[in-house]
Amino acid sequence: MIASYAAAYAASAAVFFGIDFIWLSTVSTSFYRSRIGVLLLDQPNLGVAGLFYLVYVAGIVHFAVIPAVNSASWTTALINGALLGLVAYGTYDMTNLATLKNWSVAVSVVDMMWGVALTATAATCGYVFTAWTAAKPLSP
Repeated sequence: MIASYAAAYAASAAVFFGIDFIWLSTVSTSFYRSRIGVLLLDQPNLGVAGLFYLVYVAGIVHFAVIPAVNSASWTTALINGALLGLVAYGTYDMTNLATLKNWSVAVSVVDMMWGVALTATAATCGYVFTAWTAAKPLSP
């Protein structure tokens, strides 16, 4: 089980980090800056961001990938990942809408859709990789 969890974590993390890096470094930069630029740091706090990624990927594995492996269903990974993304990103964005001046509704909508898509994709890929590696015999 530990090997399956490690495989699920590694695959989910690689997909999540890779796709989110592309999103954050290209597509979203001008979108976020134009709407909430005054609230953004000049440089992100990479330590805190790294901690978020480590914890969030563990959540993806626990709440989406492992249940999908146990039920042998990629749709479980997709649906649970999408729901986790909606809850997690929705919590962040709705809290910001409720508590911050000048927080953009457009940012919240786009960010929540991104969280759903990204988390569902990472969970599904984590499941596919884990199921694929579990089907192969272990070599000495």
